[in-house]
Parts: sequence; structure tokens; C-alpha cells
Amino acid sequence: MKKGVKDVRKSINQRKKMRGTAGKNSTKQILSSSLPQEEEKHGYFPVFTDDSGPSKPSDGRITGFAIKGVLSAMLFLSTALLFQTDSELLSAPKEWTANTLTEEFPFASVNQWYQETFGAPMAISSSQSPDQGEALAFPVNGSVSETFQVNGTGIKLAPEQETAVSALQGGVVTFAGNDQETGKTVVVQHADNSETVYGNLSSIDVHLYQFINRGQKLGIFTPDTNNKNVYFAIEKNNSYVDPVQVIQVDDSE
Repeated sequence: MKKGVKDVRKSINQRKKMRGTAGKNSTKQILSSSLPQEEEKHGYFPVFTDDSGPSKPSDGRITGFAIKGVLSAMLFLSTALLFQTDSELLSAPKEWTANTLTEEFPFASVNQWYQETFGAPMAISSSQSPDQGEALAFPVNGSVSETFQVNGTGIKLAPEQETAVSALQGGVVTFAGNDQETGKTVVVQHADNSETVYGNLSSIDVHLYQFINRGQKLGIFTPDTNNKNVYFAIEKNNSYVDPVQVIQVDDSE
């Protein structure tokens, strides 16, 4: 009996040595020699794995999802950096991107409908509350240094000192950045599908797609030797109108 046990153990040790040697030659020999013999069926469990090389994912779809996630994050970050950069080289792609995202979509009209339906704005970005009874006023206090008849698109206002530039009406910011002609510029879309343009600012205090109220500060203007005028324009139905006439009509009412 003892001799039989010794023979079994000796046989097991010999097969283990054979598996170790075969592992250096081929995986196929490992699998064939690893099959349990009769005396190994109780208490011994061979492992049928090949540890000779790195493991590979069982499904290539995991890699595909990871690549899509990385590309989406890169696209989002690239767009964010584009709108945060003031370089003139990026002004053209920035303008194209802004027009693509905002063209013909009535942000301000949707916001007004939302307020009328649900009693609250879609987004609260200011502690000010709009005063619908307040008369329209120019975005800054100052004399008109260039009229609409001379400019053709808007007017220029000349403040005597540093001043805040305020929104003519409530709406949604559809552009906030550098413009080739008017420098730091803010464009606000209103519920009546009109837009107001505020150019030549010294600094901008609002961001793209921000909901604003009438009279809310859009930025700061500081007059200096190179910049003495704030550009202001009103566009409606794809054509510019004289801001002086619009504000005078509103005051007369």
C-alpha cells in the first residue's frame, strides 16, 4: 500500500517537471500535459492559463468607447479654449463656430416663453430684476460722436470717464469676445428677434449664452488715446436701425 502511494507521488512530480519544461516550448504541450490523471482528480486542480504573454481585452468594444470618450473630451476642451482665446488668428474659426451654434435659434424668445409659462427664467445670472416700465437708455452716458448716417451700422458714444456698459434690453449673450472691427464686443439677442451690439469695450463681464436683464452690466469702458468711443448698434430683420431713433420713439411713448 505504501509503495503504491509513493509511486503515485513520484508520477505526479514527474508530470509537474514535464509541464515546467514544456512551458518554455509551446502552449499546446502545457494544455495536453495539464490534463488531470486518475490519481490527481481529488485535491489537485490544474490551471489552464497561459501566463507567457500579456492579457488582451476580450471585447474590442471597450477600447472603442474609450476612444470616443477621449475624442469627445478633446472636442469640448478645444471649443472652450477657442472662445477663451483672444488671438486674432482664431477670430475667424471662433466667429464661424459662434454663428453655427447660434444662427437662427431664438434663445431670447425661448427664454421669454419659459418665463411666461413657468414663472421663472431658465437661468438666473444676475440679482437684478427687470423693470419692464423703465425707458430705454443708451448703454453709456456720453455724447454721440458719430451718427448712424455716417457709420451706416450704428453709432459711437464718447463717455468722459470710465463707465459701465449696460444692456439696452434683457436677452441672451450670443457673442462675447474679440471682433476684428470693434475689438472686445458683446452681442445680445432679444425676445423680439433683434440684436444689440456693444463694441470697443475695455473688458467683458458676461459669457456666451448667459441670460441677462435690462440694464445689466456687460463690461467696462475706459477712454484712452487709442479708444475714445463705445460702438453701439441695433440689428433687426437682418438690417441695422438707428439707435437714436429707437430710443427717442420709446421715450415718446
